Amino acid sequence: MFERIKEMVVKEFSQVFRDRRMKAIIFVTPILQLLIFGYAVTTDVKSINTAFYDLDHSYESRELGRRLEASGYFIITGTPSSAKEMGDLLDRGKVLAVLQVNKGFGRDLARGVPTEVQMIVDGTDSNTASVAMDYSTRVINRFGKEFGTRAGIQRVVKPARIDLRSRAWYNPDLRSRNYNVPGVIAIIIMLTCLLLTAMAVVREREIGTMEQLMVTPLKPVELMLGKTIPFALISYFDMALVTTIGVFWFDIPIKGSIPLLVLSTAIYLLSVLGVGLFISTISRTQQQALMATFLFYIPAVLLSGFMFPIENMPVAIQYGTYLNPLRYFLVIIRGIFLKGNGIDILWPQMAALLLLGVVVIMTSSLRFRKRLG
Repeated sequence: MFERIKEMVVKEFSQVFRDRRMKAIIFVTPILQLLIFGYAVTTDVKSINTAFYDLDHSYESRELGRRLEASGYFIITGTPSSAKEMGDLLDRGKVLAVLQVNKGFGRDLARGVPTEVQMIVDGTDSNTASVAMDYSTRVINRFGKEFGTRAGIQRVVKPARIDLRSRAWYNPDLRSRNYNVPGVIAIIIMLTCLLLTAMAVVREREIGTMEQLMVTPLKPVELMLGKTIPFALISYFDMALVTTIGVFWFDIPIKGSIPLLVLSTAIYLLSVLGVGLFISTISRTQQQALMATFLFYIPAVLLSGFMFPIENMPVAIQYGTYLNPLRYFLVIIRGIFLKGNGIDILWPQMAALLLLGVVVIMTSSLRFRKRLG
C-alpha cells in the first residue's frame, strides 16, 4: 500500500514540476501576493491631504496648522482664501479634510475664553474620514491643553486632573501590517491548496488518464492520498516561505510556538484539502473546477473576519461563518504570531477546525470513491 502511494506521490510531483507555469504559480505567486497585500492592505491612514482655512492669521492659528502637519497624519496641501475655494477643494477630491480657524482664535486663547475650530472631512470613505476626525481631535485637544487653561477648542473645557496613559497590547505601534500579514498567509495557503487539489484530479479525468489509474491495483483511498499528499507538502512549503518573508521582510513578530503553528496548519490543511477534493468531484472540466474554487474562496475570505468584523454581520451570516475553516485559522495564526498564545487558549478553534476538517474530508472521500466506482 505504502509503495503504491509513494509512486502516486512521485508521479504528482513530476507532473507538477514538469510545467513551468505551475512552478511559477507554486513558488512565485505566493511571494507576489504577500508583497502586494503586505504593502497595500492597510487600515492605517497617513499623509491626509488637508486644506488649512485660516481666518485669524495669528501666531496661534499658524502654530495649530504647524502642529497638525507635524503629527505626521496630515499634509497641508492648500490654503484657501474663501469658503467657495475651500468647498471646491473638497468637491474635486484634492483634499480629504479642511481645518477652518475662525477669526479671533488667537485672541480668545490669550484671554482664556472658549473658542472653536472646525474640521471638515470628506465622508465618501467613511473609515478614512472617521480616522481623520479622530486624529485631528487628538492633535487639537493636545494643542488646547498647552495654549490655554480654558481653551474651548471643539468644546474642550479646562481639563480635569486625570492622568490618562494609554497603552496598546500585542501590537504597541498599532501597525495594521502586523494584523494583516498573518491573515494573508492563511489566505495564500487556502488558495494554493484549493487550486492544486481541485485542478489535479479534474485534469486526470479531462485528459483520460483517470481510467488508466482506475485499472491499476490502486485502491480509492490510495489514489486519494497520492493526489493530496503532494499538495499538502507544497502548501507547507509555501507557508514556510511566506512566513519567512513576513518575519524578515515585513518585520512581523512571531511570539508563539512554531511547532504549534505547524500542527494547526496540518489541521487547517485537512479541511482545505477536503474542500478541494470535493470540488474535483463535482467538476467535469478544469474551467469548472477553477470557477467552483473561486465561488468558494471569495465568500470564505469575506466571511472569515479578515476584511470585515464578523460581529458586524447579520446574525444568520454569523452562524454561517462557523462552517468556514478560514475563520478559525485566522484566530489561531494571529494568536500565535502576535499574542504568543498556546494550545491552552487556542484549543477551541483547533477542535472546531479539526471537527470541520474530518467531516469535510470524509464527505469528499465518499464522493470521490463513488465517482471512481
